[in-house]
Amino acid sequence: MKNYALSIALLIGLIVLGCSIHSGMESVSNNRRVVTVKGLAEKEVMADKVIWPIVYKELGNDLISLYSTIEAKNKIVVDMLTASGITKDEITTNVDVNDLQADSYSSNYAQYRYRVSSIITVNTGKVDTVLELLKKQTSLIKKGVAVTFSNYSFPSIQFEYTGLNEIKPEMIKEATKNARKSAQQFAEDSDSKLGKIRTANQGQFSISDRDQNTQYIKKVRVVTTIEYLLED
Repeated sequence: MKNYALSIALLIGLIVLGCSIHSGMESVSNNRRVVTVKGLAEKEVMADKVIWPIVYKELGNDLISLYSTIEAKNKIVVDMLTASGITKDEITTNVDVNDLQADSYSSNYAQYRYRVSSIITVNTGKVDTVLELLKKQTSLIKKGVAVTFSNYSFPSIQFEYTGLNEIKPEMIKEATKNARKSAQQFAEDSDSKLGKIRTANQGQFSISDRDQNTQYIKKVRVVTTIEYLLED
């Protein structure tokens, strides 16, 4: 019986000792000094894709005649595009017909019954070509194509950047380097040495226009969050 009691006492002692050691380790871990810093990386890139809707409208009462006019003017636009290097598989054409006399939102009797809108959309990676064509857009007016430069009913030109995966590694490296600089400065100011990375969060990449006037230039941005250990 004495041996049994001694064994029980020894077992309880080991459990208490284990808990004490574990508690002590947690205390050391929790008392570790850390610094959390953010690192920013930004890069300006040229858009590598553009979606350009060219819109114009025609009014009339004879729908068949309007379609003939639309077809003729579409040819003028498409010829201008292909002559500049845009291929036909990069061009799509759509027509939208609105019966103005049947429009329940119109309070007055319309002089013309039909309004036909032609939407010729260029979807291409030839951004430089499109930028040059944009300068020549007014030349279509001289040929009888009254291009609509802005309209709430149709989307405006869109520039996109699709090469994010190619620049990600370089930008993450730069953001991490900038974060380490901040952490190093903090360590020096607190009379500490910068230790290893404890945790790291890459952060989300964002792509935005540099400004409203140069939407074909994009600003890529990423912010990393890194936690470093501090040592005495």
